[in-house]
Amino acid sequence: MMMNFNIIRFLLVLCGNIFLIFSQVISSAPLTYVCPNTTSYSPNSTYSSNLKVLLSSLSSNASRPSGFYNFTAGHTGSDIAYGLFLCRGDVSPNNCQNCVSTACKEILEKCPKEKVASIWYDECLLRYSNQSIFATEDLSGGLILFNTQNVSEPKRFLSVLGNTMKEIATVAAKENDRSGKKFATKEASFSSLETVYSLAQCTPDLSESSCGNCLSNAIGKMPSDGKKGGQVILPSCFVRYETYSFYNVTAVAQPPPAPVSRSPPPPPVSNATSSDRGKGGISSGVIIAIVVPIAILILLFIFGFCWIRSRASQEFNGVEEITDADDISTAESLQYHLNTIRVATTNFSADNRIGEGGFGVVYKGKLPDGQEIAVKRLSGSSGQGAEEFKNEIVLIAKLQHRNLVRLLGYCFEGEEKILVYEFVPNKSLDYFLFDPDMQQLLDWSRRYKIIGGIARGLLYLHEDSRLRIIHRDLKASNILLDEEMNAKISDFGMARIFGDQTAEITNRIVGTYGYMAPEYAMHGQYSVKSDVFSFGVLLLEIISGKKNSSFYQSDGAQDLLSYVWKNWRDGTPLNIMDPTFGGSYSRNEVVQCIHIGLLCVQEDVDERPTMASVVIMLNSYSVTKPAPQQPAFFFHSRSEMFPKELESDQYSTSKSIPLLSTNDLSITELEPR
Repeated sequence: MMMNFNIIRFLLVLCGNIFLIFSQVISSAPLTYVCPNTTSYSPNSTYSSNLKVLLSSLSSNASRPSGFYNFTAGHTGSDIAYGLFLCRGDVSPNNCQNCVSTACKEILEKCPKEKVASIWYDECLLRYSNQSIFATEDLSGGLILFNTQNVSEPKRFLSVLGNTMKEIATVAAKENDRSGKKFATKEASFSSLETVYSLAQCTPDLSESSCGNCLSNAIGKMPSDGKKGGQVILPSCFVRYETYSFYNVTAVAQPPPAPVSRSPPPPPVSNATSSDRGKGGISSGVIIAIVVPIAILILLFIFGFCWIRSRASQEFNGVEEITDADDISTAESLQYHLNTIRVATTNFSADNRIGEGGFGVVYKGKLPDGQEIAVKRLSGSSGQGAEEFKNEIVLIAKLQHRNLVRLLGYCFEGEEKILVYEFVPNKSLDYFLFDPDMQQLLDWSRRYKIIGGIARGLLYLHEDSRLRIIHRDLKASNILLDEEMNAKISDFGMARIFGDQTAEITNRIVGTYGYMAPEYAMHGQYSVKSDVFSFGVLLLEIISGKKNSSFYQSDGAQDLLSYVWKNWRDGTPLNIMDPTFGGSYSRNEVVQCIHIGLLCVQEDVDERPTMASVVIMLNSYSVTKPAPQQPAFFFHSRSEMFPKELESDQYSTSKSIPLLSTNDLSITELEPR
């Protein structure tokens, strides 16, 4: 019998070692990383030198028993590098050292020029910035992951989980006198066969109230539908639960008191000999025959688990085929649960309704931390399906610019497809521009500022972002205005990532009549110059205060472009100005903008300027500009082909239009937006 016990113990040790090796392999890959493209540094800059010193210091201090360390490198302004690392409370100093050393190397590969960056692993996180991040509660960014399997009794499970998480959050928020860590774990029985293992941790430099608030925020983002596991990782704290032991239970357990025993020790048991075979002993050949297949089965189970997990992550909760692992990580980190959105918007109350378009209704909301948000709830009949929805999530999450609206998160549960944006208080440009009463609030200086902001945002999309993006639906209703009337380009549902080629052709034309370039509307050919055309139309609308698609003049000009060209040719460009300007405008700025607008709407794609050229022309009077050619009169000459409902542009909605056939000139609205 002793031999049987030894075999069982051997197998358990073998399984433990295999799983330990497996977990170490998994933990060596980052869960996610964030490097917002807000501030950058050059390779030979002072910040680069300070950052190297910082990372070296973090790596060399990673074996500290506390599992936490922060450091500052440098002495002047924005060149100072602030950084810290935090290892999970159960991780040994040696493993912490390995994790932090890996993080110091990989964060420079993932974020090679950003002054602000964060990277998360299963066992540690590492952050740095050019502004102090110490003792500061940070709830931005982060990652949300969950097990795709559900428990058998969700309601009871959530009750057990809620009580457990609340308890360990309270414990973790109070600094542990022995270790200095803000860390807690707990095991709670859910059924006779299942135990819930929970963990919570904050960076130790947070106050008790800040840590508690961070953990409460993280717990509020956890799955609320009975998932078997989930974790939320924020810059300042993280929480996790599973129905298996994912942390080192031995490391976090308090040492038990030594037992008091007065009885003599048991007599030693002699080892079995070969003569005991058949009385409980097993030969070495039989042991090998048992152990080897079991070890092989364990390895096959591990590889099978990895494959199933990778397949499940690709499905991404119903959204299929996100392009790569980074996209999956990015999208999962932004997910909100439907209950959170319902609370924020008072269950989509009509009082919180701030806008409506063909794709659905927009509501104002407020998150538990007080942040105001705009919630775009896509209608069930919306033309934007899972593909466009996924596209907008991944695209906007990778774009960071002051003239682009910021995506905070999304929700995809059941039939609900919801996007959560930063709240922009002054609505959209068309709200002011085309309303006779409101347009008086847009004087020339504000309009000129808006034009410049739109141009810079497009330049970022076309040339300066990590991805080359064509928006394909630039129009007044997709330009939002913040509290200082700064322009923010929004609505990337129709945007496309563009490669090195000069143009692409599609058989599915999307956009808004009146803003589409002729080569795109007629032949499906689009490029960055398609956005340039839309920008030109929008620029002329901003100057004139009139909508291109509903423009009409009694002197024969049936569209805005014809009217502007006629006045430019006749030497009376200021005739197109919005009369609300009065005498408060710069003649040179207005004429220059009209000139740029006409250059952008030329029919010849090659004659249109790039957005880089547009930004230069807007900022300098000394740049020599070519004379504009007659603009494309596609809208005027083919207007009879379009049905009235397509010309109306009701709610400033986008349209999806099939290509024109030589045998069939009708146009059908396929997907109202």
